[in-house]
Amino acid sequence: MEVAKMISSNASEATEKVEASRRRYEMVWQLGSCDRVVVVSASGCPMCTVAEHLLFSLGVGPTIVVLDRHVDGPAIREVLREMMEDEQQPAVPAVFIGGKFLGAVEALMAYHINGNLVPLLKHSGALWL
Repeated sequence: MEVAKMISSNASEATEKVEASRRRYEMVWQLGSCDRVVVVSASGCPMCTVAEHLLFSLGVGPTIVVLDRHVDGPAIREVLREMMEDEQQPAVPAVFIGGKFLGAVEALMAYHINGNLVPLLKHSGALWL
């Protein structure tokens, strides 16, 4: 009987962890889709400033979420770190366009250099020109 209780307890803990992880991911996706362009940032992050300035220079006013000022900042950072292709890459800046995760500053710059950023911003409704 004792073994059955342990197994049941472990299963409940595992279910709770999966559910908590699912809630964190949902929170990040909701955050990323709260506006046409969202930059998840951190105070004093130079690459975050680069991403923000690039978007502003194109005429886009992104919603900027500063993790160290957000009540769920640590949980959001953890999810973003998992979402990045390269796990060594910092979690911020994280750029969402049209509710879709674009990636970090390198992805944003690559889209810009390749000429794909402006069409993407237009398609999302962030640019009207």
